[in-house]
Order: sequence, then C-alpha cells, then structure tokens
Amino acid sequence: MENNHLLLEVKNLKTHFFLDEGTVRALDGVDFVIKRGQTLGVVGESGCGKSVTARSILRIVPQPGRIVDGEIMLYLPAQSNHSTLTNVVNLTRLNPRGTQIRSIRGCRIALVPQEPMTSLSPVHTLGNQIVEAIVLHQEVSQAEAREKAIYMLDLVGMPQPSRTIDRYPHELSGGMRQRGMIAMALSCHPSLLIADEPTTALDVTTEAQILKLMQRLQQELGMAIMFITHNLGVVARMTEHVIVMYMGKVVEEADVDTIFHNPKHPYTQALLKSIPRLGQRTRERRRLESISGSVPDPYSIPKGCSFHPRCSQRIVGLCDQEEPPNIEIGPGHKTRCVLYR
Repeated sequence: MENNHLLLEVKNLKTHFFLDEGTVRALDGVDFVIKRGQTLGVVGESGCGKSVTARSILRIVPQPGRIVDGEIMLYLPAQSNHSTLTNVVNLTRLNPRGTQIRSIRGCRIALVPQEPMTSLSPVHTLGNQIVEAIVLHQEVSQAEAREKAIYMLDLVGMPQPSRTIDRYPHELSGGMRQRGMIAMALSCHPSLLIADEPTTALDVTTEAQILKLMQRLQQELGMAIMFITHNLGVVARMTEHVIVMYMGKVVEEADVDTIFHNPKHPYTQALLKSIPRLGQRTRERRRLESISGSVPDPYSIPKGCSFHPRCSQRIVGLCDQEEPPNIEIGPGHKTRCVLYR
C-alpha cells in the first residue's frame, strides 16, 4: 500500500499493565492500518483491548500501563504543494506529555468517548471547553474561537447553539452532551476521529441520530473514523473494514461484507451466531447461540490460542500448545487460526 493512501499504521503493538497481582497483556501484538477517509470497525467482547488500542494511539494509557513494544505510525501531509508527499511520525517514540504529541492529540487525532458526562468538566460550560480546544490548536482569538464553537454546535445539529454554548453539562440531555463532544472533537478538523462506543449510553432513537450525524460529517469533512463497538449492527451500518479482537490480539480482519458473509475465525463465527435476526418465521425460531465459557483471567492467559478453551473447533494438542499464525486467506482477509494453515 502506498504511503499517500495511509493515515495510521499499527505494527506489533504491545501495551501491558504492571500490577501487584501480575502483568496484564492488554495488547499483545496488534497490527492494522487505517486509510485516509476510511471507516474501520473494531469489535470484540469487553476487555479484549479495544479502548486500550485507542488510548495507546493517543498516548494516554493510564499508569501503571505502558507501551512495551511496537510502533504507531501517523502519516501526515507534508507542508508542500505536492500532495503525494507525507511526513511520518512514530507516535510511540513521543513523550506522552510532550508538546509534539499534544499538538497531534485533539488536532490530528480526536476522540469521542463512551460517556460524555464523565469526560466533560461539570464546572465549566460546554462552550468554555470547546473554545479551549480551539484556542489550544489554532491561532485565533477568544471571540473567533467562540464563533467557531457555535458554528460547530450548529453543524452537529445542536438545538439553539448560541444559547446552548453557555450551558453546563448537567443542563443537557445525553444526546446533546454527545453532540457537544463530537463538536469539540471536530473543531480542529482531525484527520482521524476515534469513536469509542459513542452511542452506548444513548437510547435507540438518539443512537440512530448520532450515527447518521457521524456519517454526514465524515462525508463533508473527509476524515477517517475508527469506530470501536461491540454492536455488530452498528458495524454493518457504519464501517468499511473490520478488525475483530480477542484477548489483546486481532484474530480476524477483512472488509465488512466478508466479515458478515464469510467469517473464518471461530470467534467471529460465534459472535455472528449470537445476533438476533429479524424476519425469521415463527416455526424457525430457536434460542440464540452463545459462546461457551468466559473470557480467561487476564493474569493467566492460556497457552496456545487464547480462544481455544471456548472454541468448538479446537484441535487438542495443537490449539492448546501452539500460538496460531496470522494467515492471509484472501485479498485483505486475514485470520489468526491454525485451521487455515
């Protein structure tokens, strides 16, 4: 893949948490790429490493966690008339508190978190927080930043933006707070928007509005989106390419149609079988299938394939002993499973 199409490349990323009880390998060799303007879906059960991946990219992994290996390469357009030129920044080599990563975080790469109520300051108005983000990354006055904040609130469909800008988070509904977070994230026109389960706390109607809003803004602004979710229905609607994570590894990746119609990894197959399907006739109804067992203890991940204790297709003596290779089984389709070796 040519660099001028790449936006972000993650290579063998390992993020570990060093606790008194032991070491948690939250990310244990993650690889994926994001192209410019692409929507990448990141799916998996809770605890598989989705949010840690986002925090690692932004270099905001909380202590006692840290990146111990791997690279996160950000490809930025060069300050030149030649659009094919790029500047490459290795985010893993930057000081997490340094000026260079702070100029990227919130500007080039922005985050929309799961629950905006815990991410917004309760003692500052929504406008103050958006204005602060704009002034931090752009050479504008407070008055100009406020005008831009009102424009961004209007862009995301906030009702009465010129009045809402002076309200505190507790005075806003869940959907309005989420729109405010999206407005803040987009205020500096990022190249990559990381949406970490942005609709989890919202009702179905508001969720549909937020998803439609994000699709429209992506088309208007041309940004890439990394959409983290456990909702496969959202993945089918929102994304072009999908990576499936389990216990800190990418176990399968492909375009969204291939993931839904031709999944190869037993974990991906099991996830899809657990989805309720509309339109089934009454006589065809049966109980939804579930994945047996539970996610392993993060302090003692089993030897071999980490999914083998729950896998109905496991090969005794192989899956419980050998680390599965990452195999390319089709154009852009990879899976980490010995069944396809």
